[in-house]
Amino acid sequence: MSDGNLFSRREFVRIAGLGLLSAAAGACAPKVTKPPVRPYRYFPLVNVSEDRVIRQAVGLRPYRPSGFVVRRERIGTKDVVHNYGHGGGGLTLSWGTSHIAVKEAAPLGHRSCAVLGCGAVGLSAARLLQMEGYAVTIYAKDLPPHTTSNVAAGQWSPFTVFDEEMITPAFYQEFLRAARLSFGYYRNMIGSKYGVRVAENFYFGNDPVTLPSVIHDLPEIYGKPKTLVPGEYPFDEPSCKTVKTMLIDTPVYLNAVMADFREAGGRIIVRDFRDIAELMSLPEPLIMNCTGLGSYFLFKDRELEPIKGQLTVLLPQPEIDYITLMRRDGLYMIPRSDGIMLGGSHQYGDWTLSPDPVVTEHIFTGQSRFWKDLPVV
Repeated sequence: MSDGNLFSRREFVRIAGLGLLSAAAGACAPKVTKPPVRPYRYFPLVNVSEDRVIRQAVGLRPYRPSGFVVRRERIGTKDVVHNYGHGGGGLTLSWGTSHIAVKEAAPLGHRSCAVLGCGAVGLSAARLLQMEGYAVTIYAKDLPPHTTSNVAAGQWSPFTVFDEEMITPAFYQEFLRAARLSFGYYRNMIGSKYGVRVAENFYFGNDPVTLPSVIHDLPEIYGKPKTLVPGEYPFDEPSCKTVKTMLIDTPVYLNAVMADFREAGGRIIVRDFRDIAELMSLPEPLIMNCTGLGSYFLFKDRELEPIKGQLTVLLPQPEIDYITLMRRDGLYMIPRSDGIMLGGSHQYGDWTLSPDPVVTEHIFTGQSRFWKDLPVV
């Protein structure tokens, strides 16, 4: 590595913070033929080291190649509205699909409802039902902080929701509608109470870096992506594009929504249902199914499959206020109040909840390489 490259990488953040980059360039060369590249912004940097690892986290995304399910049906003596199968987009899409699900329930005329599940989807559905005047009881095997939603890193991103070759045009429009609806709800929750804030997302990769197609299909949410050039960022990557979206601090968010639900008179009962017959014993005439992967067993949806995701969690760094995503190898960094989330992985069909040592090594090695030689300031 040349001295010039070491300077640009090791000194970038300090110089950017002092506003001295152009002066340094002028001092090194008596004649400047083009204006120096100025830093795009101030980049506090993640300190990736083994002694800062808190834990490994594993979650199973409830994935359906043909997309999520929002529909109603009559089962025995109950009306059931399904709201599950969001893949990697459960946290992101939860308010949108729950909005649609509550509208599905409205013509049935019931005033009390049992919600199955207490993750992001179940909680949003329960709150929206309360807002429509329903008496709501949540039945769930696991509560926060022990839900799959707690493992979600927190980027507002409707990704890994379906297989593009398996969906219909009508479903894709419903997906975009759910994303827009959900974004609107989250936008009204920005602030410290719910742990929701706007964050800049930096996508790195080969030149030119490509972005997920949904970003281009939701311009009213993501805006126009900006293209950055080396010198505007301190990372040793050939290409970068940036967009802004929301960052949801999931532990804060889930606790706050659950508190809202209880304060509005909602009840939560810890219970695991083994079969449909047990559901028929519930006193509520209406059931909203937000069980995620649980629908594979309870409602026999064999299209559902898990996508195992794994995170390496570092000690918190409150100064980190942006997200990085490496398109080449699928790695990302997302900051939360309880730690820096380093991901990611997508292991289709893997039902295990134990960390995979190979994945752990892949994440840590890749992240270490990305952040190497960058001074923490």
